[in-house]
Amino acid sequence: MVLRMRFIHLIGNHECLDHLIDKFFDRYEIQLEDSYVELKGSKYVIPNTESDPYKEVLEKAERLAAATPDGQPEPGMGTEKAVVVVERLEEQYNDYLVKKQRLLDRKQAIENALADIQPYRNVNHDIQDILDFRSVKYRFGKIPREYFLSLSDYIEQELATIFYQCQTTADYIYGIYFVPAMESEKVDAVYTSLYFERFYMPDGYEGTLEEACELYLSQQLEVKAELEELAKEQHRFLSDEKGKILAARNALKKHASHYDIKKLAAYRKTEDSMLFLLCGWMAERDAARFEKEMEAEPDITCLVEDEFSGRHSRPPTKLKNPKLLKPFEMFTRMYGIPDYNEMDPTVFIGLTYSILFGMMFGDLGQGLVLFLGGAFLYYLKKLDLAAIISCCGIFSAFFGFLFGSVFGFEDKIAARWLRPVSAMAELPFIGRLNTVFVLSIGLGMGLVLLTMLFHIINGLRARDVEAAFLDVNGMAGLIFYGGLALTTVLFMTGNRLPAGIVLILMFGFPLLVIALKEPALALLTGKGSVVPKEKVMFVVQAFFELFEMMLSYFSNTLSFVRIGAFAVSHAAMMEVVLMLAGAEHGSPNWLVIILGNLFVCGMEGLVVGIQVLRLQYYEFFSRFYKGSGREFKPSRKALS
Repeated sequence: MVLRMRFIHLIGNHECLDHLIDKFFDRYEIQLEDSYVELKGSKYVIPNTESDPYKEVLEKAERLAAATPDGQPEPGMGTEKAVVVVERLEEQYNDYLVKKQRLLDRKQAIENALADIQPYRNVNHDIQDILDFRSVKYRFGKIPREYFLSLSDYIEQELATIFYQCQTTADYIYGIYFVPAMESEKVDAVYTSLYFERFYMPDGYEGTLEEACELYLSQQLEVKAELEELAKEQHRFLSDEKGKILAARNALKKHASHYDIKKLAAYRKTEDSMLFLLCGWMAERDAARFEKEMEAEPDITCLVEDEFSGRHSRPPTKLKNPKLLKPFEMFTRMYGIPDYNEMDPTVFIGLTYSILFGMMFGDLGQGLVLFLGGAFLYYLKKLDLAAIISCCGIFSAFFGFLFGSVFGFEDKIAARWLRPVSAMAELPFIGRLNTVFVLSIGLGMGLVLLTMLFHIINGLRARDVEAAFLDVNGMAGLIFYGGLALTTVLFMTGNRLPAGIVLILMFGFPLLVIALKEPALALLTGKGSVVPKEKVMFVVQAFFELFEMMLSYFSNTLSFVRIGAFAVSHAAMMEVVLMLAGAEHGSPNWLVIILGNLFVCGMEGLVVGIQVLRLQYYEFFSRFYKGSGREFKPSRKALS
């Protein structure tokens, strides 16, 4: 259900605003509006243009708190002290970060150098001797494997070069080639044509490359040890200061939450003070308690309104439903939040969804599996969908008991109502038809009539004459479709039909009202022309609209056949499972039965759930529900 709302005004000296927020906003849920916008008609009201001076400090406190181990904050820290604490501790913490970054940069440089010389570490010569060559040029690098054979051919053809092979990988061969200085340009061109990628060995190495690699590996271990020691120091620092860090973070968060409320306030200057003005929405019951409690605050005035016609903002929607049906709010929110003056369909969808699911998936054993599985999942994860599955499982088990079906076996328990596959009904002009199909159509027509009634109620609440009386789903549509349903039931059960004049009134008058909706609305409201300007076009349009309406009534009614169809198909699918398990021979394969039940339970449960939701949205919600409201979002969640 949608809770009734009240619009409140709070007025007082701006020095009392922090006291008001601290004392009441953690205990009452209030959705504040921009007070300056709400009161913009007053020329004496000014907006709050003050910026939060502690926004950046709070960001620093959040970074510190994110790195801090869990613990308890120190009590009684104020905002100003929190700022000093955060600035001091962040400076110390940044010193650790700077040292860490230097070590990481050094570690990366060592890793890069090691990666560069690693492929050449089997060169057992003093690298400095190679780097000092003058008459002979040297080139470190790598050549793709597919071009190395061509290089060998060139060398065999007396190319003036020696290639010293080092490490090999799947794609490359690393090595050094030597060439006389006079022949270097020609030889370099050959290597370049073979996609040789050159690596420039830096100066400064002493000894062999194997010794250089060992030196880098030892330096790598040293840097790693320094990083570990620095991490321990940083952890000790944060552990020692965690009480102050968490206390400062909480104090600044509290200030920020105060500021978020203050920025919605408007102000008015007087001769000797500055007044704040706050306004917003509260649930009716909370507003009554809040107003009574505010009587003990002499410096703050509280005004409560129950008329919203002059408000700039629309009343928000706050939902409250029984705990058992509250998970079904998920389906309502998926479609849209109800408007403040609109019915909340949560109870309707909770009951009808569960009943229709149970009828379409009637099995005592599988229903209990869904109930227990959904309940267990909800206990672990608190998922609304799990609670919905559990609730649907109860109705599946109930209808399975009525149908005499348990884990697909139709002969273990007696049917307390009917068996969907074999129950037949004799109907005039139609003959024998499955009973569940007939019941599905009848149930669907009854639910459509109920949703039309909801549409009328919503129209009356919104004071919409057209929606309440003249619409296809309004009073005119209700009389027509109700008359059609009544006539069909009387005819199919062999009872006498109403007199001709009654039928004309039941069918003709509502259709005439729907066709003449626009002139009738103009007559009732005094707005617009009673006589249409384009009479021929009006008649043609009215004819096709009535034709479309009749066609939609017919197709929507037949849509409910799916309820019976799924009830029958469930039994048929389980017959296939039992046949595959060899149940007709008296000694079934229980593994096949278990796996078949799990498969049917999962697959058909998913399909039935989607189909029932489709009925809810397209056959029910489309008739009476818009979902165009805005959700109630309090500035602070009340502490329980």
